[in-house]
Amino acid sequence: MRTQILCLFLPLFLAGCQQMHTRNGMEDLANEFIQAFYSFNPDDLHKAIPEADEESKSSILYYQGWAEGGNYRVLTRHSLLVENDSIVKCPVTVKDDLIGALQLEMHVTDTFHLMIREGAIRSIETSSNDPPLFYEARKWVRENRPELTEIPCAQDENGGTPGDCCRAVVQGFREFMEKETRNKAGSTR
Repeated sequence: MRTQILCLFLPLFLAGCQQMHTRNGMEDLANEFIQAFYSFNPDDLHKAIPEADEESKSSILYYQGWAEGGNYRVLTRHSLLVENDSIVKCPVTVKDDLIGALQLEMHVTDTFHLMIREGAIRSIETSSNDPPLFYEARKWVRENRPELTEIPCAQDENGGTPGDCCRAVVQGFREFMEKETRNKAGSTR
């Protein structure tokens, strides 16, 4: 009887152990990725994503440069969210110059969505809880100060860097807020 019970539950136990090992491996890769991203060292980030598709590599390396230019400082690394056998979400709350330029009393949480298969990160997507004012300011900069970001944000051989681009956008956000402050002061008179 004991042998029959053991034979019945052993496969379930082994499957659970395998799933836990896979989950821990995914979490280890995700933690290594987050550490590499916020090191602001592109070489470390390259080492963390050698098997990622080219679009993901290009996009995340650009974003790392942007984050460095915006002085992103990690405030909270939230618990990893293992969605399924291949997706891990990594939410990180940061303090940055963009939200500071908008004079907001909040911090943004960026979430990295890592697709992990066969023990490697295969693709990366990002999302954020940027407030509506962020998008309003970005639109204003595009429409009213395109010369501010034209060269720093160009992504060709004559352009700037992601860090230069973010710093230019921060400057544009400051100008946007100065305009908003003037408008509010004018409307209260």
